[in-house]
Parts: sequence; C-alpha cells; structure tokens
Amino acid sequence: MITHPSYMVEPWCLRETELSMDVLSQSESVFALSNGHVGWRGNLDEGEPHGLPGSYLNGVFEFRPLPYAEAGYGYPESGQTIINVTNGKLVRLLVDDEPFDLRYGKCHKHERLLDFRTGLLHRTAEWTSPSGRSVRVRSTRLVSFTQRAVGAVSYEIEPLDDEMRIVVQSELVANEQLPNAEGDPRAAAVLETPLVSEEHAAHESRIRLLHRTARSGLRVGVAAAHFVNGAKAETASESSDDLGRFTVTSRLRPGQKLCVEKIVAHGWSAVRSAPAVRDQVDAALAAATSTGWAGLVDEQRAYLAEFWAGSDVEVDGDAEIQQAVRFALFHVLQAGARGEARALPAKGLTGPGYDGHCFWDTETFVLPALTYTAPQAVEQALRWRYNTMPEAQERARQLGLAGSAFPWRTINGSECSGYWPAGTAAFHINADIADAVVRYIRATCDDAFEREVGLPLLVETARLWRSLGHHDHHGDFHIDGVTGPDEYSAIADDNVYTNLMAQHNLREAAAAAERHPDLASALGVDDEETAAWRDAASRMTLPYNAELEVHEQSEGFTRHQLWDFARTHAERYPLLLNFPYFDLYRKQVVKQADLVLAMCLRGDAFTPEEKARNFAYYEQLTVRDSSLSACGQAVMAAEVGHMRLAYDYVGEAAMMDLSDLEGNTRDGIHIASLAGTWFALVIGFGGMREDDGLIAFNPRLPEQLGRLAFTVQFRQRRVRVEITGTTATYTLLDGDSLDIRHCGERMALVSASPESRQIPPIPTGPAPEQPAGRAPARRGRATGRPEGEGAH
Repeated sequence: MITHPSYMVEPWCLRETELSMDVLSQSESVFALSNGHVGWRGNLDEGEPHGLPGSYLNGVFEFRPLPYAEAGYGYPESGQTIINVTNGKLVRLLVDDEPFDLRYGKCHKHERLLDFRTGLLHRTAEWTSPSGRSVRVRSTRLVSFTQRAVGAVSYEIEPLDDEMRIVVQSELVANEQLPNAEGDPRAAAVLETPLVSEEHAAHESRIRLLHRTARSGLRVGVAAAHFVNGAKAETASESSDDLGRFTVTSRLRPGQKLCVEKIVAHGWSAVRSAPAVRDQVDAALAAATSTGWAGLVDEQRAYLAEFWAGSDVEVDGDAEIQQAVRFALFHVLQAGARGEARALPAKGLTGPGYDGHCFWDTETFVLPALTYTAPQAVEQALRWRYNTMPEAQERARQLGLAGSAFPWRTINGSECSGYWPAGTAAFHINADIADAVVRYIRATCDDAFEREVGLPLLVETARLWRSLGHHDHHGDFHIDGVTGPDEYSAIADDNVYTNLMAQHNLREAAAAAERHPDLASALGVDDEETAAWRDAASRMTLPYNAELEVHEQSEGFTRHQLWDFARTHAERYPLLLNFPYFDLYRKQVVKQADLVLAMCLRGDAFTPEEKARNFAYYEQLTVRDSSLSACGQAVMAAEVGHMRLAYDYVGEAAMMDLSDLEGNTRDGIHIASLAGTWFALVIGFGGMREDDGLIAFNPRLPEQLGRLAFTVQFRQRRVRVEITGTTATYTLLDGDSLDIRHCGERMALVSASPESRQIPPIPTGPAPEQPAGRAPARRGRATGRPEGEGAH
C-alpha cells in the first residue's frame, strides 16, 4: 500500500506499521480526516516532521492573479486557491528539555490506524530521546460527523523508564510555513501568510484566534478547550496574533500517564462581523465540550454504523480491493457528509491539489455513489449549485448565451479557469449537473427538492443548450466548438458525450416543467420553449463513421492522424506535461474515457453491438492520463464481456491513492477516482442502472472474484445485492415492497424475503488492445496484487 511494505491490507482499516519519510506526504493525505466542512490532513500530532501541513474549511479561499500572455474577452480576472487555515490539531511534546521529534533519538515503534467503522485515527509511538529518556505516546483524532465545526484529539504520554519532566504544548497556529510547489500545474498555488490577525485570546484552558483573508474578505475563527487527566499537572495559556498555546507541565514516573483532551471548534463567514464569528465559534465549542471527548467518539461510531448499514460493499477474492472500496467510501463520505451547501472539491479537504477547486468530477462520479449511499449529502451539494446560479447566469450573459453557464472550476461559484479550451468550452458541466439532479430525484422521490432546486437547475441548463446549439438547414441540431471529457481533444463539433448529455438535459427539463406547470411559468417557461427543447433533443446530431462502424468522439475525430504510441516512451506520460496541446488536439489520442463514458451514462442511446465496437476502437487510443478514466472503462469492459480487463481497471481505480499511481497523492486524494471504485464495482460488476423509475441489475462477476455483495439506498429503502459466479440474490432490508429488474425481468421484493435468480452467460469477444505500454497492470488471482504491465 502506497507501494511501501509498512502499509497493511486489512478489510476495515488502513494501518501503517512504521513511519517512512519516503511516503510521509502521501500518508498525510490518506490519513486525512474530514466531514465536508472541516478537513485535517494526517500530519503527526507534533507537527513535524511533515510533508505538507494542512487544515481546511470548505469554502475558505484567497484570490490570486491569473496572468495571461494575451488578454481576451471573457477571461476570468482572478483565480481562487484554498488556503491552510488555523491549525488546531497541533500537540507538541517535550521530554525533559528535548522535543519529541522522530527524526532524532530512536523510534522503537510507530503505528497509525485509520478505522473506517469508527472514524478514528489512532497512533502509538515508542521513542527514546537522544539523552536516553523513553516514552510511549498514544493519540486518537477525529473530525466529527455529528458536530460539523468540531475536531478533537486525545493525547496520552507514559514514561517507560525513569521519572521525567513532561511539557505538552497544545497550540492553534495560523500562517504555517508551507513547502514550495514543485512546478506541476495541477498543484496548488502557495500563498504565504494568507490570514490577517483580528483578535486573539487565552483564558484558563481555552484559546482562540480570529483572522480574515486580505483579498477574499473571509473571516475565520478557531477556538480550543482542554481537559487534563491523570497525573498532577500545572497549566498555563497564552496567545498572540498567530499563536494560541495551552501548556501542561508535569513530572511522571513509570506507570503514570498524562492525558490531554483537546476539542477544537471552527467557523467562518463572508458577511458576519468579528464578534458574530467569535460567538459562533464559542457556541460550537460549548456544545462540543458539553458532549465531551467520550461523547464525540460515541456519536462518531453511531453515525458510521448507520452509514455502513446502507452502503457497505463486500468483495471476496481480492483483499486489496476489499480494503480499497471501504477506504474509498469512507473518504467519499468525509468529502460530502457535512458540506451543507458548499462545493465538493476534487481533493475533498485532504490537500491543496487543484487549488481546492470543484469540477464536473463531483456530479459525474462522486454524487452517483453518494446518491445510493448517503443521499442527504447529494441534496446539499446540488443546493450549492443552485445557490451559485446568479454567477452562472452572469457568466452566460458574458458569453452571449441564455440560461446559466456553470463554471468549469471554482470554489465560490465564479469561473476561475485560465485556459478556456479546457475550461469555458467544457460546457458539458451543465448537463452533468442536470444528470445529477435527475438521478437524485428519481432515487429519493424528493418532490420538495425538485420544486425548489431541481426544476430551476434543469430549466437554466436547458436554456444554455438551446442557445449554444443550432439547427442546420436539414433541421439537425448541432453543438459546435466545445470540449468533452477528453481534454486532449478541444474545441470540437458535436462531441457525442456532450450532445447525449445535453439531449438528456433538454428532455428532463421539459418533463419537469410539465410536472410543475405553475412553477415553470413563474420561471418564464412556456409551451413554445419546452417544444423547442424537445425538438432540439430529438434532432441531436451523433457523428458516426459508417466505414469503421463506430461513433466518432466528435465530428471528424476518426479521420485525424493516429498518435504515435509506439515511439512515446513511458517517461513522457502524462502527455500534457511533455507535449504541446496543439499536437494533442489534432491527433487521435484520448486522455480519459469520453465516448466510453457516454456509453456508461447514456447506454440507452447505443445497441449492444455498437457498444462493443466503440469500446474496442477507443480502448486502443485511451492513455488514461486522468484518474477519472479507469472506472468508466471498467464499467464498459464488464458490459461488453471483457471481464479480465474490467477487473484490472477496477484495481487501477481502487489503488489510485493507496498505491499513488499518478504520483500526486501528496497533494490530496482523488475523491472522484475513489468514488469510481464504487462505480466500477456496483455499476460495472453489479450492472446497476436506473430504468424507467426502477433500479435494474445485470450482474456479472470476473472469475478472480468469488462473491460481490453491496447495499444501496433507493426511495427510502435499503436493498442488498449478493452476486456469485452464477446467481444473484436480492433482499429488501426494510420498507414497503419494491419492484426491481434482474437482467430485464421485473420482480417484486418484499422485506426480509430474499429472491435469487440465475445470471445468464457472459458474452465474450476478442480482447481489445491498449496503446503501447498503457495497459492496466494485471492483478494476480491469489493475492490481487499487480503482476506488471501486460496486454489484453
């Protein structure tokens, strides 16, 4: 795990058995704790050594300039970068007069364990100082799912030999020094000292810092309270502009223990005054201290027990994928559970990668997983899009379009992509949002949400497509000059993914307007407009090469020159860092699943034969320079019968961060790829689709796996699906009876009465090829570990 032997494969936790500086930055990302509102990277309690310190509040950012070699109309004037806010997790330790620092002295034991069932990060260290004093340190950390402003730490010290003087310094630190970026354009822009002090206070066991950002004008408050247990100790507190410190001093004998419990509350606002934010933080701290450390732990366990009862995925036959899918679901939950009308960033709150921006990843990969496992988080994520609609409407007006043009990358709702071919032109983000809206409504029957949020989003995105596209003299509808999911093919005409998703958007907007005519009329929608939407959808252009018998990714794509894969050496990937976009744009080379993803999401638009031919054609062109690709390829490989290939792609999606496959997990984990692990297993091997108001399953299992079982939530019910090589068993765990489909057969489920059905034989065909050197690593049957590169 993280390509290092100190990481163990276990079904319900991630365990590190020694501290390795080689993977310190990656470990800080995978051990990060969050609830969607507060994020703490998995830094050591003492703060050092570290790879990248990080404490984040969702939505707290600073503006930064976007320099352009040549200015152009409509270019965003500034970017947005997530900032490292006040660090409340620090607990420094001095043994006699020597800092507890694992780079010095001797570390006899160091273990960390992230428990997916309790949400707790445990750490045990045994260390001898340079002067020969030995201590054992145990700590436990959490970021609360039930009290969204709160994180907490329990820190215990025990001498192992002689009596010694112990000093514990629990701190709040603002404007921590951060390492410089390494030149990767995907990494965050480092902003030095982004916080300006407004207030600091220390009284008895409590400390508080209040800051604001200089340019974005956001006010941030962090406060901490402490409880000291065990041996007799003296305490003191102090504060300054960027530091709050609570100090505990004690003399401990072997067998004695000193425990400091620290509860930290966070708050921020773009509009509230300093006194109001101070009161907000103090109130959150009061509630948490009333609950206490033990109460916060109990609440965390109960919250996760309920989550896993409605979301767990069981995999027999590959221990790594079993661990990885639970790791994935845990982090996806952490990213969205308490976001509450804020963006869901591509890295969650685990690091500053991609500047903390939200992309289309959220709606296309993360929200499908959350829709069927934690639907309340989806409602909040889509409400954030609704709340940012004024900015999207203004952006559309700026571009000369109707409706709303949602941003390609953003934190606060304003576009901040400085490269318009891969930003502004990627209009498919609007249809991705609409798709997520429709999926959530169908899965939850949340009529209030549809009326208040869903309908306006569908109407505004439909208006965008009708104004962006046009009918030709034959009456066919075209959407020209756009960029689809594949960012190696920009400014294309009639991108099939974009057109199919827009078609879905237009149809669903018209249907929603019919369901709610009064509300639609209030939005200015009339029969003529809905007829125009339906007409555009029915005449949507889908380029097709009759000679090759495949759909074109976009008009003319299949006549482009093929990329010379044989002469592209491994060290020149990813291509975007080694070749000019000009060369990429005019060749047949695909960064990530595009047409293949269209077949995943709009499978109704293709015949089985078309899917098989399309998959084989684009498989030989797709280099997977994006973490978003493998899961979609896994789904389609399974659907067209290439089960061994699908299994290998599932492994790649699952191990994206645990094996640091892209080499940038140090900047935060890839939330969409983690969600893609669930996507590949449940949508791919489970064959789950939404079909005319029902959930339908067309299950199939690779021979490398003995069993796959998962639970999904649908219309206030929980359904458990268990798949073996020949049989699928469906159980309604609670709620009224529910109709589902198994391989096209409609069947009724009654609570606690399992229904089993045979799985038809899987059709097979010639195995497709991948670009030279870009095949997914083959996974071994016995261990699940990769066997190395190989063709399929």
